[in-house]
Amino acid sequence: MKKIHLLLLKSFIRPFAVTLFIVMFVLLMLFLFKYIDDLIGKGFAWYTILELMLYNSATNVAMALPLSVLLSTIMTYGSLGENYELVAIKAAGISLRRAMYPMIVVVSVLSISAFFFSDYMLPVANLKYFSLLYDARQQKSADLLPEGVFSRNFPDYTIRVKRKDPDGQRLYDIMIYQKSSDGNNTIVTIAREGLMFRTMGDKYLVLKLKDGVRYEESPSENVQWNPRQVLRRFRFKETEQKFDLSSFKLKRTDENEFKSASQMMNLKQLRGFIDSVQTQVDGTLSTNYKMLTPYIKYFSLPAKSAAIKRFIPADKGGVLKSMKLTEQIMALSTASSEVRSIKDVVKNRTDRYNSDSMTIRRYASEVQKKFTLSAACIALFLIGAPLGAIIRKGGLGLPVVISVIFFLIYYIISTIGEKSVRAGNVSTFFGMWVAIIVLTPIGLFLSYKAATDSVIFDIEIYKRFFNKLIRRKSN
Repeated sequence: MKKIHLLLLKSFIRPFAVTLFIVMFVLLMLFLFKYIDDLIGKGFAWYTILELMLYNSATNVAMALPLSVLLSTIMTYGSLGENYELVAIKAAGISLRRAMYPMIVVVSVLSISAFFFSDYMLPVANLKYFSLLYDARQQKSADLLPEGVFSRNFPDYTIRVKRKDPDGQRLYDIMIYQKSSDGNNTIVTIAREGLMFRTMGDKYLVLKLKDGVRYEESPSENVQWNPRQVLRRFRFKETEQKFDLSSFKLKRTDENEFKSASQMMNLKQLRGFIDSVQTQVDGTLSTNYKMLTPYIKYFSLPAKSAAIKRFIPADKGGVLKSMKLTEQIMALSTASSEVRSIKDVVKNRTDRYNSDSMTIRRYASEVQKKFTLSAACIALFLIGAPLGAIIRKGGLGLPVVISVIFFLIYYIISTIGEKSVRAGNVSTFFGMWVAIIVLTPIGLFLSYKAATDSVIFDIEIYKRFFNKLIRRKSN
């Protein structure tokens, strides 16, 4: 029995490691294709790109792990069935359910590990990843002086280079506009050619200009009214201008600014945040009546007593009929003003309540995600293992197609459920667990069919069935 368990474990670990690597690689390529324009050409160090890819890989575990479990189990049991090893196991008096015990233990350990990963490591990875990606996307391009474009990469300067050598060092037909103290472009430098290089430590960019002229406008001196402009012109054979490169270095934003997002919190922090927001919402609801009371004017009449000589009965036709025309107009104007004030107050309070409720639903759905990842691994295993035993095909052919179909069903249902939760259409628990609720009965049904040697995927049986139907219709 131990040899059979070792055989199953060896048959599962290798496909699982390979499929997990392939899925992670594909998701990483999707990330690079999506943000290639934000990363290329900005002068990042190689370790910065590697760090970003590492954090992205950690955030992809929530999608890659269930798919890898599904695909590897189909491949494992499909390969065993294709090589008639499952037949030999059953011939030895060992049922399929008993043969699945070591796999169930391994998948259970993976599910528990996935929960702890999503609760402890994933929030840290999300924080590092999104903060670094935000800073990378905000970074300026490393192409400081593109050809034929008025570049404003440097503060207070607008520079145009008509042509550059292939090495990017020698420049031709250079025009530099520099802002003066009053914010106008009154200083212009034109040069026929120039040489561009950086100082040690990439602190400054130096332009060594040749054969040019510098124009500068400034107000005349010692004139209090209607100052005339003074134009100065300087010709030079060679001069240098330095530009600060500090704005082109990657500046890291404080990570504390991202910690309030739901993806950056663990289970304890999420529940604490939800409780605080819920307390705030409950307090707001209790104060709504107190805020609306000053806008509602009403009068209460005391009970009839001996002190009151005579009561004036109310007009059954309405209160307004007992008033004069001017009093009616004033009463209606006052009432409409009070209604508008109440509507404004209620609208502001309603918008705030809806915003807080949406925040609670978003954070509550993140709480359920911590558990659905583990449940998804078990549910997809219950589908993959019997499917592999039924179809009896190993490798990366038919198992890949079937696993992708079931994973797409799981992903689409879970996405629709999550969006419905955040929109407030369904409860948080049902919306986040609907995919597991749908797939688990399918997995149990397939497990039953595999244990009873069902031929549910035998094409010949379906051909015979449809041929019988055609014959009956023809008769």
